[in-house]
Amino acid sequence: MLDAIRWDTDLIRRYDLAGPRYTSYPTAVQFNSQVGAFDLLHALRDSRKAQRPLSLYVHIPFCANICYYCACNKVITKDRSRALPYLQRLEQEMQLIACHLAPNQRVEQLHFGGGTPTFLNHDELRQLMALLRKHFNLLNDDSGDYGIEIDPREADWSTMGLLRELGFNRVSIGLQDLDPAVQRAVNRLQSLDETRAVIEAARTLQFRSINIDLIYGLPKQTPENFARTVEEVISLQPDRLSVFNYAHLPERFMPQRRINGSELPAPAEKLQMLQRTIEQLTAAGYRYIGMDHFALPDDELAIAQEESTLQRNFQGYTTHGHCDLIGLGVSAISQIGDLYCQNSSDLTHYQNALAGAQLATSRGLVCNADDRLRREVIQQLICNFSLKFEEIEQAFNIDFRGYFNELWPELEEMADDGLIELGSEAIIVLPAGRLLVRSVCMVFDAYLGQQNRQRFSRVI
Repeated sequence: MLDAIRWDTDLIRRYDLAGPRYTSYPTAVQFNSQVGAFDLLHALRDSRKAQRPLSLYVHIPFCANICYYCACNKVITKDRSRALPYLQRLEQEMQLIACHLAPNQRVEQLHFGGGTPTFLNHDELRQLMALLRKHFNLLNDDSGDYGIEIDPREADWSTMGLLRELGFNRVSIGLQDLDPAVQRAVNRLQSLDETRAVIEAARTLQFRSINIDLIYGLPKQTPENFARTVEEVISLQPDRLSVFNYAHLPERFMPQRRINGSELPAPAEKLQMLQRTIEQLTAAGYRYIGMDHFALPDDELAIAQEESTLQRNFQGYTTHGHCDLIGLGVSAISQIGDLYCQNSSDLTHYQNALAGAQLATSRGLVCNADDRLRREVIQQLICNFSLKFEEIEQAFNIDFRGYFNELWPELEEMADDGLIELGSEAIIVLPAGRLLVRSVCMVFDAYLGQQNRQRFSRVI
């Protein structure tokens, strides 16, 4: 079993830098407009030849209400009729993509994100799943990981029953904070009873996994009131928890301009919130997976980490990193072999492209040999907290120390500080370094200049 993480305030203050979350390497900041639909079709044909299994992500951008903290690609509207033309364009996108894949490429993983996927009514959800089953090889035996993001204000027992009937077996529930003053400050009023009702429905209907999202660093939060939220959430016994650091970037995300900056907790208070949250979750039996994620010991993520098979992609930590990821919908990102590509983030551009029978691919990149090598190094560190040089040397035909020789002084400094153990055969991220694993990964990032760092949130 992996050692527990160790809190070291001095190390955190030194290494709490701005940097990527590494859902990919290279990160989306490196995407460029030279990659387009032709590159995507070429990658899809390679996927078909290799008979790789698939992971599908479907982006539903609509929300009925705005949450001020949100940095997702979304469209705020009360007009539910906007969903129908969007579904029509999604079907066209499925048709254009699926014809380049093999019918026997199994969809091992499916995820609906947003926005608010349950913005769609029951008939529209049925229609969307029917289209996916028509164009892709979805599993019918409940063995796949089929998840959906849930806003408890937009779901009830009948909705949960429909989702289970349609084949979903995992739910991720947005909660963020239970304190009414915090909820009013971010315009997301959501009671504990609403959240509990959705969780009870999921358990009764035998959903396989329940995740709850929390955010620390929101306006009017204090270490004391956030600890009460965490205590209530623990009583709900989710299988997984995501505890995100709120990054206040109002110059980039317009809704955040409605947040009163003077009401945000000070950095020292944020650290107290995270430290106390870790103590509470650890005492309740949760394991720290990494990058804000916690899971019960019998959860698939915890087991995969024990077995060194955990992976990471644009959907976060996963046991399906071997799949080609196909993103459908506005702003959706695909990762197929060495290709990353993203659809237009503008809803009108997305819909117009597909109305003209063209894919909406707007940017991306193709990984080169150095990208592939560094991607594997970062993945090993961020998922397993360790890296064996011999495995990298054999896979990429390099001498590890020689290839990364210019990085050694920085790694040695991290070793001296107690973040990592740096030996002749491996790097091991120590308990005091696990909260800061992003900072360790950043050493291997060839693209990360000071200018780029300003586009990312801080590690903690």
